[in-house]
Amino acid sequence: MFTYKSTLEIEKMRKAGLFVWHALQIAKGMIRPGVTTAEVDAQVERFYMDQGVVPLFKGVPGVVPFPAVTCISVNEEIVHGIPGSRTLTEGDIVGVDTGCKLLDPGSKVRGWCGDSAVTFSVGTISKDAQKLLDVTQQALQIAIDEIPRAKVWSEVARKMEKYVKGNGFSVVESLVGHGIGRQMHEAPQVPNYVSQEFIRSEDFKIKPGLVIAVEPMVNMGTNQIRVLGDHWTIVSKDLKFSAHFEHTLAVTSSGIRVLTGPPESEEERMDLTPYLPV
Repeated sequence: MFTYKSTLEIEKMRKAGLFVWHALQIAKGMIRPGVTTAEVDAQVERFYMDQGVVPLFKGVPGVVPFPAVTCISVNEEIVHGIPGSRTLTEGDIVGVDTGCKLLDPGSKVRGWCGDSAVTFSVGTISKDAQKLLDVTQQALQIAIDEIPRAKVWSEVARKMEKYVKGNGFSVVESLVGHGIGRQMHEAPQVPNYVSQEFIRSEDFKIKPGLVIAVEPMVNMGTNQIRVLGDHWTIVSKDLKFSAHFEHTLAVTSSGIRVLTGPPESEEERMDLTPYLPV
């Protein structure tokens, strides 16, 4: 089971989402040939430290704890790429995924989360790679557009899947989106495809208070995956390019709200003005 969020709780998550949005703007400004993925991660980590927010990814437990505040996944890497000495080159595509928790006043652990991802192009990329980015981003936009019209999630996921496959790409099924709130990963599971098993036992209602991280992951070839020896990086099995876009979305009485989107008002922009890139 999962909990629907109150209007006040969604406002708190929006504040976290703004910091995540800005962190991705920092990454966007750095993405170019010759930059290492570790350099991008270091700038995002510095930003989080300066703002006093808690990065969600660093230290996530596994065979080895995740060592960075961003997942940076290049080309055939779908998600969970570990930043390091890899240098970006012309023609690469690079997914940057990050999240943070804005702590409650006086608390060292309790707070509200935001999570988002963008896949960027490095210099000039191939037409096929650009189509992959466009289709994946549009799959996320379909979710944003369709959620207010849908009664249950499977209605949205079916349209996302149909669009991706109609453009000749595959939907990763081994990885899905998720609920989000005080923790980065909460119920429900949020797939980007539809199965009878999901409809039968896991489908969920869309109504005000629902907050989910929707994150289509789309492969140029097979949707099969494998995990590299670092125990984190997940790649497409045929090593063809993969793209990933994600937003934290809230359903409100007045419609959908993109909590990890850009400033919506002058007040929100003023809050971020000292940190916006020149």
